[in-house]
This record gives sequence, structure tokens and C-alpha cells, in this order.
Amino acid sequence: MRRPFAALTPLLLLAAPTAAAPPEDRGAAWWAHVDYLASDALEGRLTGSPGHEKAVRYVIGQFQALGLKPAGVDGYRQPIAFTEQVVIADRSSAALVGPSGERPLSVPGDIIISGRGGAAPQALDAPMVFAGYGLHLPDAGHDDFAGLDLAGKVVVVLSGGPATISGALKSHARSERATWLASRGALGLIELVTPRQVEIPWDRRMALASQPGMYFSDPAMRDTATPFLSAQFDPAKSALLFAGSGRDFAPIAAAADAAAPVAAFPLAVRLKASVVTRRADLASPNVIAVLPGADRRLKNEYVVLSAHVDGLGVGTPIRGDAIYNGALDNASGVATLIEIARQLRRQKARPRRSILFAIVTAEEKGLLGARYFARRPTVPRDSIVADLNFDMALPIFPLTSVTPLGYDQSTLGKDAEVVGAALGLPIAPDPFPDRNTFIRSDQYAFIREGIPALFFKYGFKAGTAEAEKEKAWRANIYHSPFDDAQQPVMTDQAVRMNNYVAALTMRIANAKTRPSWNDDSFFKRFAQ
Repeated sequence: MRRPFAALTPLLLLAAPTAAAPPEDRGAAWWAHVDYLASDALEGRLTGSPGHEKAVRYVIGQFQALGLKPAGVDGYRQPIAFTEQVVIADRSSAALVGPSGERPLSVPGDIIISGRGGAAPQALDAPMVFAGYGLHLPDAGHDDFAGLDLAGKVVVVLSGGPATISGALKSHARSERATWLASRGALGLIELVTPRQVEIPWDRRMALASQPGMYFSDPAMRDTATPFLSAQFDPAKSALLFAGSGRDFAPIAAAADAAAPVAAFPLAVRLKASVVTRRADLASPNVIAVLPGADRRLKNEYVVLSAHVDGLGVGTPIRGDAIYNGALDNASGVATLIEIARQLRRQKARPRRSILFAIVTAEEKGLLGARYFARRPTVPRDSIVADLNFDMALPIFPLTSVTPLGYDQSTLGKDAEVVGAALGLPIAPDPFPDRNTFIRSDQYAFIREGIPALFFKYGFKAGTAEAEKEKAWRANIYHSPFDDAQQPVMTDQAVRMNNYVAALTMRIANAKTRPSWNDDSFFKRFAQ
């Protein structure tokens, strides 16, 4: 059952005049979008699929009905060309080769080979080196690759990182490392997760292994220019990689769990792999719409609101269900943008700056749609002042605080704090900074291009009942067929979060000056 609807705070009437409507009506309107986008008829909205196209047409229809103007290159659409790459597991093979002989690995039982980023190598036989946390951050005084000979090797790295480095910075380093390693001549990357840091159980990861990967058809946009192996290893079997090295994986994992130093060293085993893939070209669009600003000068600047509409499509059945509906991930985010557009469109005072609504594709394939838009925007690049991103906010417990990831990097943090204070929603720091959440949604594509951005989550503290509920949702529902419209959701709390972001959007759009990076932010360099 969904929880009863909460009363709206009076300040919301200033931020969103439609708040005068009964909250149940607004919650029901929001949920109606989710209900359609996450229905079985759309078959999980896989990028490039007929179901995804149905979702695109639905969103365009909603924007047209609200009077938003098209801002793509083909009406509301910004088409993108992709290459789909599927790793055919039953025709692929892998083995560890060491002093004691050859140890076959099950694909994907022991090792999952990714089809993302770029072309996977057809054959590989290479030595391996363990590179600790795999963080290349010399400006922060930390470089796990320092002194290592990486050329011609497969690099093995472990989850976590030093507590002295921010979660945002560690996440950034992880997002860049495949590209950086390939530029140094490495042939592949195997990422390990300590058993204590597992977010999605390995059997669930195996179920997702049949999912197609994607990369840009344009080589200039790809992560790696040459074939590069990207893989994950079963946490319960990670010790196999350390056989014969004189090092035991258990104490290394314990050190990582404690954010203690983890040394790098050569591994005694080689990786031998044969990877069989199937590739196909496809196209899928971003949907871009604009609410023009009212100020004669500032209307040529844009506050972007982003959310991804793609999902995982149809995959390995779990308890008889093969449609990965993606209700909270991320039909809910798309629904939020539609409803915020409705609020802003109906209010008497138009925002001074223009509001650009970017419903992006291929987020589940590596933020590809957002990366394409951020690098090749449909408006002048320098006219984009900020991105506010909505993805899987999780209205599954009461909203008492907000975690706007990125708030500590730019002046957007102060805006978020002021709006939150007025609405009784203080800022809560990221409770799990080593989860990589900072780079796992579309706002990071904007940050990488020097644009200040925020990504919104319900706030909570580690060790609380809310933390346990969120953890259980990720373990049992996230990226599964059970993220559907049948799960319990607090629609009244979703309305409160929508109001918060609508108010924040108006504050940014009406400000005299555009947002700027904090002087001490690592990400300020991307604006230069």
C-alpha cells in the first residue's frame, strides 16, 4: 500500500502555484506517467528498441501538450548513432594461467566481460598486475599506478579508496581509468569488489550479463580507440587472481574495507581469453524541449533539467518475469521532469533564464545520451549554466532531508541549502561515498564538460532504518523485473521532492549571476 499523502508546506505555493491542487491529484498525475512508462507494453525501454521509441513519443506528446518548444536538431529529437555489442557467453572463454597450470573460468559465472565503452578484443593472453584501488590522482597526492609497467598488461583494481580523498574525486578517477590505462598501453581492466562492499549480488550481475553493451559509432566519442577488455570478477572467487603471488586476498579486502593503504604488485597468473561478440548499428534519440525565459538577455542562458528514459529492456527471467520495467529507475525521473514542466508552465511568473528539459537515452549503457548532449549540445555550449539531474530518487521512505550530490563543488550547493532550509529539507551528506554514485548518472556528463550540476537523492544516514531499506531495495529490486509499478511508493513524498527541485530551478533561473565552481573544487579545471 502507498502511504497517506502529507500536507504541503506553504512556501511551495511560491515555488509552484499548482501546489494549491490537492496533493493526491499531483501524486496521482506523477505516478500515471510512471505507470505507463514502466508498463509491460514498453518492454523495459531498452535503448533503440520499439519500447524506447514508444517512451520517446509519449514524452514528446507530454511536452507538446504543455506548450514546450522543440530544442533538438530534428524537432524535439537529437538522434545519436550507436554500435550495440553483445558478448556471446557460451562461445567465449577465459582462463587463468600460472605456475600450477591453467584454471578455466566460467563466462559469466566467474568473470563478466563487458560490451561497453568500445570494441572488446577477440583474443587476449597477457600478464596481470594488481594496482590497489586503481586511482590516478596525482594532483591529490595519490597515484596507484605510479611506478607500474602497464603496457601489454591486464590491470586488476579493487573497490574503495583512501578516506582522505572525497567520494566525488575517487568516483571521477574510476570513471576515467579505462581511457587512461588504454592510453598507457594496457590491454584490459578487471574490477574487483570486496565481499563487504557488494551492492548487487553476483547472481543478479550474472543475470544482467546478457545485456547488450553499447558505444558511440563515432570513434572520436568512444572511451578507448583500440580494443580493450573491461571485466568484473566474482567477489567470492577473487582470491584466484592472487594465487602464487605470495599475497592473500582476504587481508587486502579487509584493508580496502577500512580505507587503509593497499599496495600494488605483479600477479603470478596471466589472463587468457577468447571473446566472441555480435555487433549491430542502431540509433536512439535524446528528447530536448525548452521553456523560454522571460528576461531579454538571460533567456539566452539555460538551466538544464535531465533524466534518462532508457531502461534494461527484456533480460534473463527472474522468478518467471523477464521484463525489467525500470519504474523508479528511471520512469520516475522522467515523470518528475514532466510534472516540473507543468508547474513552471502554469505559474504566472516565467523564469528569467530558459529551462531546457533533456530526456536522455542510453544512460544504462554508460551515460551515452547525456555525454553526447553535453559534448554536442543543441544550444551554444557556453549558454548552459547548470544541470539538475533526476535519477532513481527512491520515494520509499519519508523525505526528511536531501542529498544533492555535487553540492560541495559549486555555488549550486548554497542554492540547494537555501531552498532546503525554506522547505524544511536540510542537506544530508552522501552516506556511502565509495558507491560511485557521483559518476553513475547523467549529471556527471555535464560536470565533465565544466558545467556545475546536482543529482538528487533522498537524504539519510548510514546505519539507520532508511539506510537498511535503501540497501534492501538495491539488493532485491534495483535492475530487476521487480522495479515495476506494483512496488510500494510514497507518491506524496515524490511530490515534495518535485517541489524542492522546482523551487531550486526557479532560484537558479532567476539569479543575477550564473552558478560557478568553488575555488577548491577539483572539477573547476573542466570549465577552463
